[in-house]
Amino acid sequence: MSLPVETFFLQPDSQGTLQAQIQQMIAEGILSGRFRSGEKLPSTRKLAQHLQISRITVTLAYTELLSNDYLTSKGRSGYYVSETAPTPPKFRTIEDTQDTVDWTRAIGQRFTGGDTPHKPQNWARFKYPFIYGQADPTLFDHTNWRHCAVQALGQRDFTSMTTDYMDQDDPQLIEFIVRHTLPRRGISAKPEQILITLGAQNALWLTAQILLTQRRTAALEDPCYPALRDILTQSRCHMAPIAVDKDGLPPELIPEETDVVFTTPSHQCPTTATMPVERRRDLLARARALNALIVEDDYEFEMSFLRPPSPALKSLDRDGRVIYVGSFSKSLFPGLRLGYLVGSEHFIREARALRASVLRHPPGHIQRTASYFLSLGHYDALIRKMSTALHKRRTAMENAISANGLTIAGQGAFGGSSLWMRAPEGTDTQVLSDELLARDVLIEPGMSFFNGESRPTEYYRLAYSSIPVERIPEGVRLLAETLRNST
Repeated sequence: MSLPVETFFLQPDSQGTLQAQIQQMIAEGILSGRFRSGEKLPSTRKLAQHLQISRITVTLAYTELLSNDYLTSKGRSGYYVSETAPTPPKFRTIEDTQDTVDWTRAIGQRFTGGDTPHKPQNWARFKYPFIYGQADPTLFDHTNWRHCAVQALGQRDFTSMTTDYMDQDDPQLIEFIVRHTLPRRGISAKPEQILITLGAQNALWLTAQILLTQRRTAALEDPCYPALRDILTQSRCHMAPIAVDKDGLPPELIPEETDVVFTTPSHQCPTTATMPVERRRDLLARARALNALIVEDDYEFEMSFLRPPSPALKSLDRDGRVIYVGSFSKSLFPGLRLGYLVGSEHFIREARALRASVLRHPPGHIQRTASYFLSLGHYDALIRKMSTALHKRRTAMENAISANGLTIAGQGAFGGSSLWMRAPEGTDTQVLSDELLARDVLIEPGMSFFNGESRPTEYYRLAYSSIPVERIPEGVRLLAETLRNST
């Protein structure tokens, strides 16, 4: 396959003959790494037509590059970049261009500086990856997902794959959410009250953009999902962090001036605490008294392998003040980036318009593939398989933690895929995490989950979603040993 002829162009301000300019252009391409050894160049005819110059000029340039060992010729096959191309003179490249823009003044709003935990891209190479939210290839149903993707590529689904939905979504996926997913959480909704998003984080961003202003106040849990705090910081609203207890967010601590409450009642992030039904009713009553809205992030409810999950907060809502956030990315795989919002038609209408102006809609092929995977029963089968595996891993984790004298600060009553841990007072778990890397152990330091200046450093999260059960005892032993040696 030839290098695309469209990537070849002559600089308007270039000096020298056309033949020399072509030689320089190709030499620069080789030097910069754009043209690699063994790659085929466009034919002299195609390049001459593209540059609108004489073919003989291109031929002479190629011949000169051939004699200087920049190119090689393979008979009638054409010209190729030489395997032994010499180092050409240094030419002016894009890398030499000086950036003269004063970006400290040009940038009107800043979105860097967030506190979202870093997850190594090479986590799977570690022998003991106690890392949260990553897909386990040994559990995922590759075969049926591939079949569903191929089915979604078929002629019958050509429209769903290629259509411009504008501000709409795949009706087949919406129908499944209405008829199957939401009823499991005790929620009844119409299609007009649902919007597909690029994961739960995108859903939270859309919600914050619509509900919050610089004059409004958002109450959030402390500790909390770090990306939510980043989103609220970027919205420039006032933030009121509320310390959670063993039952989650205490409603009585929500300030009077609160406009929106963000909470994870079924599986608090990161402590995994579950809010009792009575407190959920108190939270709804408190929001009603304040005329505030509630955003419920119901992540990971599918991982309730110890006992059935409690009903969603949204299912108890009779005022329409709860906006529900769900996601398939947590239960399937994070790269899927597929979530959804459920709320009042008035709210969803605005969320639909905002999403359309930013990204239009999630890819139709991904939506249809997911809808097949869900509706054909593969999703439920996968959840059962994952629940069985996670239950075994959790038991192994608890046994290993007990045997090594470590302290659990929070463990979900219904299941989940992680434990919230506490090291001895004064321990810096970021330093501990760095030390464990040398022992092939990955953990998540907990400081970034907390709000404020003086954040505790002794908390950390241990996840068991991506580590084989047989490796858990040794991984926990190495963790405990490193912890004892560092204190």
